[in-house]
Amino acid sequence: MNIVIVCAARKKTRAGCLRRQDRRKVKFVADPDRAPRDESCVYARPDDISDVGVSWTETLRQYNETPEDNPLGLLQAWELYSDPTYEYLARKHGTERLYILSGAWGLISATFLTPMYDITCSASEYVKPFQRRKAGDRYGNFCMLPVNTVEPVVFFGGQDYVPFFCSLTKDIKAERYIFHKSRNAPPAPGCQPRKFKTEHEGIWYYQCARAFIDGDISL
Repeated sequence: MNIVIVCAARKKTRAGCLRRQDRRKVKFVADPDRAPRDESCVYARPDDISDVGVSWTETLRQYNETPEDNPLGLLQAWELYSDPTYEYLARKHGTERLYILSGAWGLISATFLTPMYDITCSASEYVKPFQRRKAGDRYGNFCMLPVNTVEPVVFFGGQDYVPFFCSLTKDIKAERYIFHKSRNAPPAPGCQPRKFKTEHEGIWYYQCARAFIDGDISL
């Protein structure tokens, strides 16, 4: 079973950052021109060209080629987010078939070394303009879930991320399942919807993912 869970806005304060050659931290946002002024860092989009002539996405890919060397202190994706659900999934399900759908980087492995970023696909009214990734924006988008997987793929995330998930996994032949809590399932071409009934007032898909791993709900 392949588990995909959406990323989170809150990240651990010890999370590392990519850096320019002058050692300034790079903070990734959707719109650098609208980000708040901060002299301690440089704002950039993931596909902007870095100061060494390749995109930051490519810089990150190269950094992950030698994960045992991690001078910038980047965290693995499952460690990056503050909510304990990510650690719970990693401990209970393992990291080999656990993936994060990241607003900045696409569909990444749970063990992928990931820098601090502030980018989301959410259309929530609380999201600031510099954080919101728009449908037409240019991103490299990793897709680390093998296209030839034969194991089912189960997605846990809000409906704003469903089109993103569907787009990145459209070539996967294995069955894809999407949990939702709406009266009507969100459009998800090629995917099997599964309704999650809950009165939980927090982030429902965290509760759903934990219930699934614990065997309290099934496909």
